[in-house]
Amino acid sequence: MASKMLAYVLSTFLFLLQLHFSAGQSVVKAAYWTPRNEFPVSSIDSTLFTHLFCAFADLNPSTYQVTISSSNSAQFSTFTQTVQQKNPSVKTLLSIGGGGESKASTFASMATQPSTRKSFIDSSIKLARANNFHGLDLDWEYPSTKEEMTNFGSLLNEWRAAVAAESKSSGKAPLLLSAAVFYSSDYYSLIYPIQAISNTLDWLNVMAYDLYTPFAKNSPTKTGPPAALYNPTSKVSGNAGVRAWIQSGVAAKKLVLGLPFYGHGWRLVNANNHGIFAPANGAASDELGYGGIKDFITQNSATTVYNSTIVTDYCYAGTTWIGYDDTQSISTKVTYAKGKGLLGYFAWHVGADKNFALSQTASRAWGA
Repeated sequence: MASKMLAYVLSTFLFLLQLHFSAGQSVVKAAYWTPRNEFPVSSIDSTLFTHLFCAFADLNPSTYQVTISSSNSAQFSTFTQTVQQKNPSVKTLLSIGGGGESKASTFASMATQPSTRKSFIDSSIKLARANNFHGLDLDWEYPSTKEEMTNFGSLLNEWRAAVAAESKSSGKAPLLLSAAVFYSSDYYSLIYPIQAISNTLDWLNVMAYDLYTPFAKNSPTKTGPPAALYNPTSKVSGNAGVRAWIQSGVAAKKLVLGLPFYGHGWRLVNANNHGIFAPANGAASDELGYGGIKDFITQNSATTVYNSTIVTDYCYAGTTWIGYDDTQSISTKVTYAKGKGLLGYFAWHVGADKNFALSQTASRAWGA
């Protein structure tokens, strides 16, 4: 009788344990931090987040090992300890990569062979553990051939297996795995490896921004909503991207919606024609953080507009037109994400958020 009772208790425990892990993350309220704008880690109000990404670790183009530059090593090594002083429960992830053609090329080369993938994987796990991160985030922008998409899937499968093996040998909780991806599962007629993504990643960071930019490869001749949630003129929108991911087979609870804490500025051809999709002549500025946009509005008495159909904000003064997200857009998008059953939201990047106005808005919109 005692042995049967013990077996019953053990099986119940294992079932509850399995149930616990199968539930995964309950919510992701996240943001990236980057040292590029000299915003100190110690200034982050980590009470507003469940997860914070430290960006970026680098990928060596010769050895394919993940490294942290000497200029970032001090801040990266103490990142977790620093943000947990204000919020002991916040989880941290080391993000690898970032935008740029050279980085994308290095990722593509690394992913071609099992041996070079192993170099990436082993070094990433070692680096995360050595610097006290709770997880790893892959930011490969973007796999751009059918072969690269296949290799991306192989990389994820092998990464998850290595993370599981390391957890078993070390006795530590498995590292979280996430990836920052294109706003849609369809990358210019190339489909992401859906099965591998579903099987391996804790969640996907859907980069539903930079949909319109004033730069040569995008939309220099007309203004546009950089992070449109809806778009009556095309499928270029956050909602269309989320729908594509779900229809492709990725569960809504694996998706985390990207929010921009920055905007883009265009030069209007005619200062009196200042709506969305108005004629433009390239960029009026580099990427502008939310704080810089608010300063521009104040200093130039700029007119501000919220478009509820598209869910975007823009402002204009003279021939300068800036598309961005203000508090109303952020609140609407977070409410949308929760209503669609998504896992949560993330922002790029926390250092651009003046007085944490957008972070506070997002956190309130999601609720407890």
